[in-house]
Amino acid sequence: MKSRRTAPATVALALASAVATTALPAPAAAQSLADGWKFRAIAYGYFPDIGGSSTFPAPTGGGSTQVDASKILDNLQSAFMGTFEAHKGRFGFLVDVLYMDVHGAKTNTRDVSIDGHELPIGVMANTDLALRGTVLELAASYAAVTDPRASLDVVGGARMLDIRQTLTLELSAAVGPDTGPGRSRETTVHPTYWDAIVGARGQFRFGDRQEWFVPWYADVGAGESRLTYQLIGGLGYAFSWGQLIGAWRYLDYDFKSGSALQSMDFSGPMLGVAFAW
Repeated sequence: MKSRRTAPATVALALASAVATTALPAPAAAQSLADGWKFRAIAYGYFPDIGGSSTFPAPTGGGSTQVDASKILDNLQSAFMGTFEAHKGRFGFLVDVLYMDVHGAKTNTRDVSIDGHELPIGVMANTDLALRGTVLELAASYAAVTDPRASLDVVGGARMLDIRQTLTLELSAAVGPDTGPGRSRETTVHPTYWDAIVGARGQFRFGDRQEWFVPWYADVGAGESRLTYQLIGGLGYAFSWGQLIGAWRYLDYDFKSGSALQSMDFSGPMLGVAFAW
């Protein structure tokens, strides 16, 4: 299992505590409190590094296999991300979807373990890992600050992680009943996790026409996972037709004991275009 990076989690937890006690706020452009619904859609290309530890049970009851996705998957795999927001007055909701379909392979590696133990000396592995997953967030928002130069929303809702991982493993020598030269085994794990989340989002605007803005977002939650948190920060520019946004997104999961996944994280840049109406 990878070592956990606790500093971002501490920041996210502190922020969530502040949200709960002071009612923080949301969106990405200065909010209008005029009557009528306002809508915003954002499409992103996302290029994350993917890390995390997973356990794959043996098909015939032999030793389970543990792998770290970051040791097999190539860096900066592509993924698609989209966000839809709607608000009326101070209240609103958002739907955020992240979809990824990535694949990686390693030959003659020792970056796997069997039943929690390193491979015997001299034994090498050929591994092939396919990962397909969706992260869906559904949340309500309340605009606590709506100054033209800055906005702040409280957000609360749920996040779902549906992740399917398929590992094909071949070892250079037998370690258990179903491994050895010329014998590959394929195992799939497909868990789904739902977690309640609370957080805040907003933006700061600057420039002669306030055309530049700094969007940010943070949340923390738990439920079927032990802890999940997310941090986003970036820079955007507003045109007459819409907005261009570049940002960095970090999403982290720490799962409960006995789960097929021990941990998972996504970290990388994203570039998007936004339209409002």
